Amino acid sequence: MARAIRVKDPDRCIGCYSCMLACARLVHRSHSLTKSAIRVQTRGGLQSKWGIDVCRACPDAPCAEACPTGALIPRPGGGVSFNRNKCSRCGNCANACVLRVIHFDEEGYPIVCLYCGHCARFCPQEVIVWEEIAPDSGRSGDRTQDRPGE
Repeated sequence: MARAIRVKDPDRCIGCYSCMLACARLVHRSHSLTKSAIRVQTRGGLQSKWGIDVCRACPDAPCAEACPTGALIPRPGGGVSFNRNKCSRCGNCANACVLRVIHFDEEGYPIVCLYCGHCARFCPQEVIVWEEIAPDSGRSGDRTQDRPGE
């Protein structure tokens, strides 16, 4: 069965950035939070709630479809894998992402979620969960929820 990252209860987020650090350190081998594929940020200042922006592993992967070089490859169950050697750094993937969760490193390469689950494993509040999903779960509907900036 496929596994998916899900934002279970964003109201429990305390803004500790453990998920971001786990992604940056364990996946991208960096101590910089800017290397994380997941973003935790306030939605309008210190008094507002935290927002968690993470790939929802679209089954149709518009980011991969928009990639002219095949650097993003759709994965079974949703999401993509990334081949840095094929990437032309054109930015089409970020423009095609309906959630706007693809960011770029200092060299212009996309930082995409690889669906490893480290962010969920290190979330102390269980805001982010790594769970099994049925192949016909209809996750594509999740793409319209919690869009960054809304």
